[in-house]
Amino acid sequence: MKRTQQFTAIIQREDDGYVALCPELDIASQGKSVEQARHNLIEALELFFEVADPSEIQNRLHPEVFVTRLEVAIG
Repeated sequence: MKRTQQFTAIIQREDDGYVALCPELDIASQGKSVEQARHNLIEALELFFEVADPSEIQNRLHPEVFVTRLEVAIG
């Protein structure tokens, strides 16, 4: 039976599409919409876990990712 695990997805507009990044594994994908970018990132992660050696997974995995907003003085 397959198990599931949650990961972070950061999705941002880039030109006429969207880029989705999983910072825990430094894997990215893209799509024409937010939902398509999200779906494509899930697919990329699933493919990665299908083919990656356990040592590669361990080397790439950054289990502590913090997403926050910053206020920065400009000018």
